[in-house]
Order: sequence, then structure tokens, then C-alpha cells
Amino acid sequence: MLEIMRSTDPTEIAFASALLSGEDIEVFVLDVHMSVLEGSIGILPRRMLVRRVDAERARIVLRDNALPVSE
Repeated sequence: MLEIMRSTDPTEIAFASALLSGEDIEVFVLDVHMSVLEGSIGILPRRMLVRRVDAERARIVLRDNALPVSE
């Protein structure tokens, strides 16, 4: 699994997940429940992972939709 995106904006994560799912790319989001530890202030980013074989295609989809991409 490779990280392709990191964001503190939950709407960006949801949008990216929907886009990638529509392209049949399986997505795994880490740090979803960290807001409990941080007090719901949103300073800890969520990380989005995909399989290594899907990483380049996922990055292209995110870039085409003006979303941040981890290199």
C-alpha cells in the first residue's frame, strides 16, 4: 500500500474516495478516528492509501480533479 493523499479536510478525503471507487481503485483511509484524541479540532491529517499497482492511476485521477497528491 502506498500513500497517495494526506489532508485535514474530511470533504477532500470523501470526494477522493468516491472518485477512486468510481475508477475501481480500492482505498484505505488511515487516522479516521484520531479526532477523538485531538479533541475534534482537525489538526491531524488523514492518510489515504491504495495498492501499489493502482498508485499511479490514482494519482492521475486526483490530479485531474485538482486534489492534493502525495509523491
